[in-house]
Amino acid sequence: MDQSIKKKYNYWQWRTLIILMIGYALFYFVRKNFSIAMPALKSELGLDETQLGIFLTLNGIVYGVSRFINGFISDRARSKKLIMGLGLLLSAVVNFVIGLSPQMNGLFHYMDASGKATVGLVYFIGSLWLINGFTQGMGYPPCGSLMAHWIKPSELATKQSVWNSSHSIGAGLVAVLIGTFILGRFGYEAWQWCFFIPAILAAAGSFLLFFGLKDSPSDVGLPSPESRDEHLAAKPVEEKAETPEHAHALYKVLLKKMVFRNPMIWILAVSNFCVYVIRFTILDWGSMFLTDYKQLPIATAANVVAASEIVGGIIGTLLAGWITDKFFKSKAHHTCLIFMVMATLCFFAFWRMPQGSTGWAIFFLIMSSFFIYGPQALTGIAASNQATKRAAASANGILGIFGYASTTVSGLAFGMIAKSFGWNTVFAVAIAFGILGCLVFAAMWKAPADGYAKAEKIIEEFDSAAK
Repeated sequence: MDQSIKKKYNYWQWRTLIILMIGYALFYFVRKNFSIAMPALKSELGLDETQLGIFLTLNGIVYGVSRFINGFISDRARSKKLIMGLGLLLSAVVNFVIGLSPQMNGLFHYMDASGKATVGLVYFIGSLWLINGFTQGMGYPPCGSLMAHWIKPSELATKQSVWNSSHSIGAGLVAVLIGTFILGRFGYEAWQWCFFIPAILAAAGSFLLFFGLKDSPSDVGLPSPESRDEHLAAKPVEEKAETPEHAHALYKVLLKKMVFRNPMIWILAVSNFCVYVIRFTILDWGSMFLTDYKQLPIATAANVVAASEIVGGIIGTLLAGWITDKFFKSKAHHTCLIFMVMATLCFFAFWRMPQGSTGWAIFFLIMSSFFIYGPQALTGIAASNQATKRAAASANGILGIFGYASTTVSGLAFGMIAKSFGWNTVFAVAIAFGILGCLVFAAMWKAPADGYAKAEKIIEEFDSAAK
């Protein structure tokens, strides 16, 4: 690859990565805004914790199913940026309609005489949030597919980990926007702007995705990136011209052999379930068990959870990606195992810290989050490499549905366990899932960094049989 092509390639690669980061961060603006606005929805509309909890649970389930479905669509679609941009735009529309819902009272009688929500409004907002769960699932699959097309496997862990920080950037910025600048300054009665402003920003971001992205290097006259450093010559690999019929038939073969019959994908999916149990235990229940179990003030507890998200979601993710490419030759599953062991040990240390050791307890909780975000990011990267860029989104769809199925444990089950048996039992079960995750990651220790050698053989056999 000569210097002019290399320079142009670097420009487009980083342009794609930065736009994807901005776009995915904005998905969080029209997703996590609901959680932050819940106290205002309770105060102003009279929605109770059970109703709000059902909204969140069903939204998570629909989101996981949507990621699964849109994974297959993204791998087959010619325009992946269209799927992502449309998903963000539709999420913006849903949020805007939620903000307008009280104004529809004259048409549907959503409010009672005291100005609180009727059952009709509960169903209306709940239905909209279910729709939002599906449109949100149109965000991650195109990202995974686009990065697999633009970034070679030996650099994917480092660069996709940079993108993965958009999760925490988006969640952190929308928390400040809503908590500090809207509700903090104007009070709970301004709750509608918690949906209007994120919707406006997301709609603008959708046009950045539509017009700023390119679906593949060939769209700007560039060759494909090196498929692999170890198995192919270190030179650009040109895409073979394929008829739609040939491409469809080949995709079905690769989907079957590289995804559904690939034990590495299923190992990663099960491990992802365990990773998300730990992650959601800290993220969703942190404020509650820090106040109930560790007797911290609510303000301190909230700051600890925020620090866990920032330290883990950004620093932990970036370090895990760098270590993978620098020291483990892009074998993301090696880093996942080490980080999963450390996350489980740190969570155990947090649990067993004596009541008077508040500082150490906070330290170990933050470090548990620091380590858990490594495998949270790298399981998706490992799946992309194992399935190859031709089926990366489909493989990540399976991981997504397993990851968000974990809310059946970390959400409803842990709530019931905490109420009936106390937080000690919750921590013990969470640690058991951490140990299980370690064992599952260990099962693929000897696996190669990617599946491109296997895919190349499958493609050669397919082409030979087709002649």
